[in-house]
Amino acid sequence: MKNIVYFEPQDIEKFEIDRFEKSLKQYANVPREAIETALKEVDEYETLHVSRLVKIGVGLIEEFGDEMSARDYYDAHKQYFGENFERLRRITGYLVGTLERWNDGKRAEESQRVKHSVNSCVDDLTRNEKLQSQMLAYNAAYAGKAE
Repeated sequence: MKNIVYFEPQDIEKFEIDRFEKSLKQYANVPREAIETALKEVDEYETLHVSRLVKIGVGLIEEFGDEMSARDYYDAHKQYFGENFERLRRITGYLVGTLERWNDGKRAEESQRVKHSVNSCVDDLTRNEKLQSQMLAYNAAYAGKAE
């Protein structure tokens, strides 16, 4: 990926990872390595629409920050999308948008979930380490101890 289009093809600009990193750091402490890893899946493209970068940014901010920061980042950049979207989760048969009306149990359940992606670029060792740390956090939260 070397170029970004904002609205029209004539709006093309060179992509600068430092600029992208700076925009993310306003919302969460996202490590440079995580940014580079996330960008590898779109690095094959010569030109990319900025909305794809915003989606990557939302995911990184949610991972290294919190959902409200990710929503703030999206709101600040939503002018690059044709129409608004709302994230929905299916929890025990119900579709819900935000977590603000959830009780502590449902929030804890959501935070312990393994996040999946279609094109995961995480190797099995990294995935297993993350699952193990999530299970330790689960044990600490629900059993009162870490094993």
